[in-house]
Amino acid sequence: QVQLVESGGGLVQAGGSLRLSCAASGRDIKFDDMGWFRQGPGKEREFVAAITRFETLRYSDSVKGRFTISRDNAKNTVFLQMNSLKPEDTALYYCGKVVGWPDKFGSWGQGTQVTVSS
Repeated sequence: QVQLVESGGGLVQAGGSLRLSCAASGRDIKFDDMGWFRQGPGKEREFVAAITRFETLRYSDSVKGRFTISRDNAKNTVFLQMNSLKPEDTALYYCGKVVGWPDKFGSWGQGTQVTVSS
């Protein structure tokens, strides 16, 4: 079973950038579709981005053009580059294995907090 550990979150001003990482251990994820979702305070879980093993990409409309998902199979890691951050991006961000393209997740990590101040 794969273990996923997210990192890279923090406090940033609006307009700033962060790069989240999701390190996998326990097995190779290069054949898995992977993605990110988030849950803001008082909000439902929201799909953010996904990447297939062939590197087909999908984004939610709310982050398209600002966020970029990528993967480094040699490092068994998935990334989320977040630019032009907005206060509404504040949330706990989770990395997970996509079991139903693009927004059904079967397993995920503990999350990393992103807080964007105005």
